[in-house]
Amino acid sequence: MNQSMMKYVSSKLVKTKVLLQDPALIPYIPHTAGLTHSRLLLMLNRYKMVYIKPVCGSLGIGVIRVEQNGALYQYRDGTRTYTFRTFRQMYVSIQRRIGSTPYLVQKGIVMLQHRHRPFDFRVMVQRNEKGIWECTGVAARLAHPKKAVTNGSQGGTIYAAEEILSKVADITKAEKLVKEMKTIGLNTAKQFGASYPNMNELGLDIAVDRNLRLWILEVNTRPDPCPFTKLSDATMIETIVKYAKSYGRVYELKCNKAQKSVPTSNV
Repeated sequence: MNQSMMKYVSSKLVKTKVLLQDPALIPYIPHTAGLTHSRLLLMLNRYKMVYIKPVCGSLGIGVIRVEQNGALYQYRDGTRTYTFRTFRQMYVSIQRRIGSTPYLVQKGIVMLQHRHRPFDFRVMVQRNEKGIWECTGVAARLAHPKKAVTNGSQGGTIYAAEEILSKVADITKAEKLVKEMKTIGLNTAKQFGASYPNMNELGLDIAVDRNLRLWILEVNTRPDPCPFTKLSDATMIETIVKYAKSYGRVYELKCNKAQKSVPTSNV
């Protein structure tokens, strides 16, 4: 299909190349490359923790966290962790697990945590009824207690963005970070819109590291709006659904796996 006609892009490597065309976005992009034996070893030596992901995967399926821990190597797939004495042993095991599926390797971001569980953010950007890009939602996703991924489809818990950020930063800083996420979302949409004029919506996965620096983990061109159904305030999901209808997309909002946060005074 002609690129100008495309609404969806499945390859994470292609999407990374699109992001890298905007100098303003480059500081937010973690080192990402196609998975090979030598590349995984090199990046693991450099970063000590990386993620490997299917090049065309979604919903957090197949994402594996790989670590070099002293003299040992280990990876976490789903709820299980596997440990090896040598890199070669680990790589053979990983290869057996992923088979012929193309994978990429990405610098691991040590995310902020709540209750000893990492969390990141889904930023939704859509064309409004006038065809202008607009940030329609930001929600936080807290990982399932036994998993390395935060996706709601993998049992993550959804929080309002400022609510969870205010547990690790003051409210002014929390609001500033959310504003920066929205700016990243709009800049990303403009970049993708220039390359793919028929594109109408994006869902960015953004992490915040311990230095409160933002990172774009992934850009989804057919985003699942389920996280926004779990927020107490329905304003975001109502806007998301309304704009989607204006460009012809109707969502199936069956969001059974994601959990809704339960506010308490001392969480």
